[in-house]
This record gives sequence, structure tokens and C-alpha cells, in this order.
Amino acid sequence: MAINVNEVYQTVLFVLNKEQRGYLTPAEYNKIGTQVQLEIFEKYFSDLNQQLRAPETDSEYADRIRTIEDNIQIFETREELTFTSGQFSPVGIPEIHRLGTVQFEPDGIAPTELQQVTQREYLELTRSTLVKPSKKFPIVVRRSDNFLVYPDTITSNIVVYYIKKPTDIFWGYGLGSNGQYLYDPNASQDFELYSIEQSEVILRILAYAGIIIRDPQIVQAAAQMVATEDMNEKT
Repeated sequence: MAINVNEVYQTVLFVLNKEQRGYLTPAEYNKIGTQVQLEIFEKYFSDLNQQLRAPETDSEYADRIRTIEDNIQIFETREELTFTSGQFSPVGIPEIHRLGTVQFEPDGIAPTELQQVTQREYLELTRSTLVKPSKKFPIVVRRSDNFLVYPDTITSNIVVYYIKKPTDIFWGYGLGSNGQYLYDPNASQDFELYSIEQSEVILRILAYAGIIIRDPQIVQAAAQMVATEDMNEKT
């Protein structure tokens, strides 16, 4: 279940206004919320690397690995690339943030995973008749978000599996008769993180909000609570 963008905003405003500490505008909230979501998302990968280095016999770590992988999997997607001007490109799909596998998936034939190589490695491979790219053993060279597939007789059915970036959050609103902001759920974008992350989202937003309203007490308190939560997750 995703985190409701309005519920987080109202909680943040409640904390800030409880002691008349300040106010966070919708524009400020949207920018901070997007940044916080991205920070937590990127943290999954560093946490996963750390847990994978732990001893395999520790079942507790294995559970944590599964939890992190579950958090990441909601951003995993599959898209077929479009062939134009001698290369494959993602057209109209979200940014490829972390590339997984690239596969050749013609109809009626079992998919073949392409070996991902650098341009230099490609040149070395083509010099050898034994390992020269073929439809049975195709390779791919990535250039930014474009893909060069070899052999160049392959001009369709290339599919990428990748992790996209979270969609920017947005607290949409209209204006009431008194000029107050009125939440519009139909014009809003929720956080794409699982609801278990809601408390950390709120704390991280409060830390940024403390900087904006120049309240070091909020910054310190929120940062300390985030650090405590992170420590609890790792112990």
C-alpha cells in the first residue's frame, strides 16, 4: 500500500504548527517530499549491498534481504525497445534508473539474454570467429539510454528489465473562497513507497522543513529520530 501524500502533509503541518514554529507551502512540500522519497529509494540499494555481505548462515539477515528486495520490486518494470537509426531506444517509458537484463524475445522462441559489454569489449569479440556475436549469443552495448545490439540483423523484439525512479510526489490543490489551499486527490501523486516507510518519510521531511523555517531544534530532533530508526533496522 502506497503512502498517502495528503496524510503525510497534514502530519508535517500539525507538527510544525503545534508550537507555531512555521509553515511549509505546497510547493516546498512537493519538492522536499520528492527528494525524501528518492533518498529512501536509493538507500535500499546500499542497504541491500550491506546485507548481502553478511554471513549466509545468518537467517535474520536473509529475512532483511527479502524485505529490501520487496521494497525494490515495486519499481521493477519491463519494456520493449523501439528500433530506429540502427539502435534500440526507450520511447515514452520512464527513465531507466538501474538496468537489469536485456533480452531478445522473438515470438515462439525462448528468450535469449544479451551479454552486456563495453564498446572496447565488443571490438575484441568481433575479432574472434569463436565468440563473434550471433542470434544465439547476442550482445548489447549501452550508450546512455540507447542500445546497440549485435548482430545487427536483430531489429526487433529487444526487451529491457529495469528499475525506474519513483514518480515525483505531488500534493495537488485548488483555492477556496478565502484563498486557502484545498487538497485535490485527483490532481495528486502519492508516494510510491510502501506504507511501512511513512514514519521515516515524515521525519525526513520535518528535518528539511526545519532548515526552511530556520528552526535547528526541529532539524536536530528529526535527524536524531531518523538515525535511531536506521540503527534499529540494522541491529
